[in-house]
Amino acid sequence: MMDERELRQRIAAVQERIAAAARRAGRAADEITLVAVTKTQGPEVVAAACAAGLRAFGENRVEEAIPKVRAVAALLGEAAAADLRWHMIGHLQSRKAGDVFPWAAMVHSVDSVKLAVRLNRFAVAAGRRLPILLEVNVAAEPSKYGFAADDLAAHVEAIAALPGLQIQGLMTVAPIAADPETVRPVFAELRRLRDDLARRFPGLDWRHLSMGMTDDFEVAIEEGATIVRIGRAIFGERVETK
Repeated sequence: MMDERELRQRIAAVQERIAAAARRAGRAADEITLVAVTKTQGPEVVAAACAAGLRAFGENRVEEAIPKVRAVAALLGEAAAADLRWHMIGHLQSRKAGDVFPWAAMVHSVDSVKLAVRLNRFAVAAGRRLPILLEVNVAAEPSKYGFAADDLAAHVEAIAALPGLQIQGLMTVAPIAADPETVRPVFAELRRLRDDLARRFPGLDWRHLSMGMTDDFEVAIEEGATIVRIGRAIFGERVETK
């Protein structure tokens, strides 16, 4: 685990890069939410990031998130932990839909109507209206999840009718690229899709574009990202666990 001083420096450096990218795009830095990706990071690391000022955290796997969220609450105390917002950002199997409700404030990775229907069932039972983002496989990568860009509008009406869910925008994962400029068209296309959906479904909330990670978040911000999901630039290289 890196020391708290280095962690604070890394967070400050990322925040300055976010602010600089926002300025280049003529935007305000406070338009962009930094979600710190804590996959494989322990609760002590999350608590240290909280001490450094972060409040939004992203988890990829429900089975890792559930005990971690509890452990962070035990470290911080329930009152401080209540100030945090946990985001489900990884692929979510429909059979595990109910597992996000104890902890997730938003699900970024709704990639099918089947998953939306399952989430809605649990949301209604819990008396909640769950904010969601629709994941789009903009680059049509076979290894990636998400709606096909051409099919998205056909599914929006069905998902929008589910009373336990609130669509708040779109999410994508860009292809890995050595030069982030090569994936700029992916981010621009997600923004174009969002703007088109906002015209076709003006009664829905299309405020968010969740796009951009450690290697490409500055380009994503220049293209309109409102949420960036950053792990490695904050916490260093990830150590995978089995």
